[in-house]
Amino acid sequence: MFETGLLRDKRILVTGGGSGLGAAMGRRFLALGAELVICGRKHERLEATANEMREQTGGKVTTIACDIRDGAAVDGMMDTIWREAALDILVNNAAATFIAQSEHLSFRAADAILAPTLHGAMYCTLAAGKRWIEGGHGGVVLSILSTSTITGRAFTVPSAMAKSAVLAMTKSLAVEWGPKGIRTVAIAPGPFPTSGASDQLRPEGRDEGWTARNPLGRTGEHGELADLASFLVSDRAGYINGEMVVIDGGAHLRSSGAEDLLGWTDAQWAAQRAARSKG
Repeated sequence: MFETGLLRDKRILVTGGGSGLGAAMGRRFLALGAELVICGRKHERLEATANEMREQTGGKVTTIACDIRDGAAVDGMMDTIWREAALDILVNNAAATFIAQSEHLSFRAADAILAPTLHGAMYCTLAAGKRWIEGGHGGVVLSILSTSTITGRAFTVPSAMAKSAVLAMTKSLAVEWGPKGIRTVAIAPGPFPTSGASDQLRPEGRDEGWTARNPLGRTGEHGELADLASFLVSDRAGYINGEMVVIDGGAHLRSSGAEDLLGWTDAQWAAQRAARSKG
């Protein structure tokens, strides 16, 4: 679909790049000629993924263990990256969520979602942007959001709040940083199953008819999102700024994706809370 070398000479940092959609995007970026940095909290997972990527693509992959919930740790990570060369692209992919009745959320549980999804994305964006501006270097920030930014979403309220805030950041910085050669863009994926997110959002006992309710009758393929991400961060998308692109098969036009949970019983919610506490 894309020309060879579309992302040649681009250094790209993907947060949460050790698994799931982050890893899928990373593989595509490498295949298109980019140099990749992936970060996450688990060093072993990052290294295992990086080794697979190197074998598959022959590309350069650097791993950095970093808890993006910690602003000082993010600054340290960016210093490490910049010591070799400036980044060109930041992909805010790391996030957390789970389904819960909002009245049962503890402050700690809410913060567990807000910290990586909102604060982590903001810390990484500000740290990269500061260095780009100080060095007179252009850049691109791509944030992976959610269609909850359009519809709202019951039972994942902290996530919907965090993603909506990052969308506001995307639109605001498009104006503030655009004149400095920095673009900010976003993607709102629909259902793209991954092991981590599926365990949290589609537990046993949840209505499985959601696929049939999608206008296209299927879930997304990781390669589809990775291709969209590759285009948006490339120079070919150089006139797209401050926009969020939805890729969900039209699902958000039919529902928010949480309506089936309105019919859950107290027993089902109790079982879900118990399962989460064990995890």
